[in-house]
Amino acid sequence: MSNIFKFSSDNQKKIQKILEIYPKEHPESAVMPLLDLAQNQNDGWLPHAALEVVAALLNMPKIKVHEVATFYTMYHLKPVGKTVINVCTTTPCWLRGSDELMKVCKRKLDLSPGETKSDISLFEVECLGGCVNAPIVQINGDYVEDLDTVSFEKICEDVKLGNKIKAGSVIGRVSSESFNNARGEI
Repeated sequence: MSNIFKFSSDNQKKIQKILEIYPKEHPESAVMPLLDLAQNQNDGWLPHAALEVVAALLNMPKIKVHEVATFYTMYHLKPVGKTVINVCTTTPCWLRGSDELMKVCKRKLDLSPGETKSDISLFEVECLGGCVNAPIVQINGDYVEDLDTVSFEKICEDVKLGNKIKAGSVIGRVSSESFNNARGEI
């Protein structure tokens, strides 16, 4: 683990554009996009040195940046696999079968929450914000919605094979239209 982190020259240009969006008197408002930028630059995780760089850039106490990075499940403070699967287990997703999706991960990928194997990481997360299309998972930032065990088993196979995953509803639902409308029913 490196004790040195420096934003790339491309990311330094992005930082300037990001900072222009936020009030000059409150640069700490940019903490989340800067953490995201650092994480993307560092293979999907944030070393402590990156937190320190973000804190210095925003003139924030290091502990405040650490609080943000540990509160949100989208940030990872240790290395993760090339593919990151986040399974939402908040009440709406749980009621629609997210516990069964976790069993599929164990069966098909031999993964339990918090584990990384074969360059795939699995996390159990709180609310991904797509409750109407529950259960949902996030795979490398893309949301896959309206899952059941059969559709998710296929997705897990595709993940293992390195195939591209199609984002969106697996039943063809558009946005949050009714479940019956998505199936062509009235």
